[in-house]
Amino acid sequence: MPLNARSRHKRTQRIAVTLLCGLVPLLLGAVILYMQAERTLKQSTKLTAEEAVHQFELMLDNTALAARELLPLAGQPCDDVKLALREQVTRRPFVRSTNLVWDNTLYCSSLFGDYQEKVNPGDYTKGQLWLMNGNPVTPNTALLVYRLSEGEKGALTTLDGYHLSNVLRLIGRKTLLLLQVGPNWLSADGKVHEGALPDLPVAETRLASTHHAFTVAAGFPKGETWRYMSSEYPPLFSLLIFFAMVSGTIGHILQKRSSSPSHEMQRALEAREFVPYFQPVVHGANKKWSGAEVLMRWNHPKEGLVRPDLFIPFAEHSGLIVPMTRSLMQQTAQLLSPIASSFDGPFHIGINITARHCKDLELVKDCRDFLEAFAPGAINLVLELTERELIEPTAITLQLFEQLHALGVMIAIDDFGTGHSSLGYLRQFNVDFLKIDQSFVAMIGGDALSRHILDTIIELSAKLDLGIVAEGVETEAQSDYLTAHGVNFLQGYLYGRPMPGAEFLNALSHH
Repeated sequence: MPLNARSRHKRTQRIAVTLLCGLVPLLLGAVILYMQAERTLKQSTKLTAEEAVHQFELMLDNTALAARELLPLAGQPCDDVKLALREQVTRRPFVRSTNLVWDNTLYCSSLFGDYQEKVNPGDYTKGQLWLMNGNPVTPNTALLVYRLSEGEKGALTTLDGYHLSNVLRLIGRKTLLLLQVGPNWLSADGKVHEGALPDLPVAETRLASTHHAFTVAAGFPKGETWRYMSSEYPPLFSLLIFFAMVSGTIGHILQKRSSSPSHEMQRALEAREFVPYFQPVVHGANKKWSGAEVLMRWNHPKEGLVRPDLFIPFAEHSGLIVPMTRSLMQQTAQLLSPIASSFDGPFHIGINITARHCKDLELVKDCRDFLEAFAPGAINLVLELTERELIEPTAITLQLFEQLHALGVMIAIDDFGTGHSSLGYLRQFNVDFLKIDQSFVAMIGGDALSRHILDTIIELSAKLDLGIVAEGVETEAQSDYLTAHGVNFLQGYLYGRPMPGAEFLNALSHH
């Protein structure tokens, strides 16, 4: 059934909104923590790279100082200067060897004394540094050579790769730290690699020295951001989960809470709290029950039975009156169709409709479904036009009434004589009944002017060949007067108050 389908849809929607209310702060918080972790790791690699550059510059400054002191000795015999070379090795903590060069030929070494080896300036980055993967003395061991030249003079000082890898390992304890000199680079394990520096996936920082020709790269392996979050942010994740649960709970409560009358009525519609009440309609001549007007009541689970004047205007304004009427018709058909075979002649069933029902042709389908629940000729369906909202005679409206009449549905003007458009409805629509408002019936035997209006309405209905129903009949005097003036049908407390379905069926069996 459509209402049940909508109810299931709404329940699914509420669950989805509740989950969304919980997930949004959780996901948003996780994104913020992730961004914060990335910033923290980026700051960490920046500081690490800066510290590594500083340490390497101190080492190279010390090595460069040794080269500057030895440069004036270049060109002198090796036997005269080799003690000076060895003195620099012992005085400088990071210097492993010192060498003198003349005309791009290394001719004197602190390790070997006299020595002949060509020096290629192109091997040195910016003519200054060469990162080597060892030499004949210590093969496969990193070595950083510092070159200082002036004309034909030159001095070479070497820095042991052990000191370099120590810096990479100790400063970058939690960081991937690399040293690049020209086309070669050194990793923390002391190995020299050829080619460009590899990409460091997380928080990569590259920092070049302003004093010497080298670059330091710092970063983290893939997935480090999540590892950092899992190790550093567990309390914050617990707090996020708590806020997500609170947010989801609040969202669920707000959805269930009635934020407006229409919202509460939507909830009540899904819960089938709007139920039909039946007020009997009797023949004017013999006072036998000929039908009933179906009235809507709200059976609220907390407030009890809610008066229609408190919720019908809101229902009409919000447009909920259409599905509410559809539900009322469905419930009425379920109650009356099983006993329709016992009706003595067509049983008149009156249902109120408003301007909202006349916006499209859905009402035709609702009436067709209603009539199909009964055997042919068992009932007469009468739609009573209320006048709280003006029904415009548009093409859709005229087509609607034409199709309703084709189904055998009859139209009545409710509370005739009290609205601003009753006479307009008579002229524009094909009407079958007039319902006299109870305010005129109440004046029978009293106010002469109201009685004259009543008589005029009765005469008008006779001239237009319309059926007429008098509402609000409460006394025998009123009943006798209306019967004497040819009113077809009577309705009021004299014959029965509006009653719930079970009570109406029981009363109907006695009439």
